[in-house]
Amino acid sequence: MKNERSLNDSTLTLDELTLAIRNGIDKEGMPDEQAKEMAQHILNFFGYSERIIDNILEPEDRDAFYMLEDTGILTTEREETTLYDGREWRIHYWLFRKERIHELIDEKASMEGDATGSLSVYDELGDEAWQRGQ
Repeated sequence: MKNERSLNDSTLTLDELTLAIRNGIDKEGMPDEQAKEMAQHILNFFGYSERIIDNILEPEDRDAFYMLEDTGILTTEREETTLYDGREWRIHYWLFRKERIHELIDEKASMEGDATGSLSVYDELGDEAWQRGQ
């Protein structure tokens, strides 16, 4: 297991988040500039915090957060509290999943390692194997 403590205690950098976004969005990767813009936008919400409250987001920002949730970069949690009049109140938060972010960063290195010779069983299948049967 990677030094779990330093992973969770470290502040996420722009370069780290950019690489994770680029590797996590699709297998071809996202263009560097677009991934960096998205990373900067997301980090502007978080600053040095580990979580942010959901209700500060505009709908278009929330869409980007949902996309990053699909890649595993972000996750949500909620907290329930009782108001003075007895009603329950839910607060929704967004959090970075640093373990997943570091997996996405390391994935690039392992993919480059795969390019040095180790093949997947799928690499040996011809194009006809991927055609749908009628």
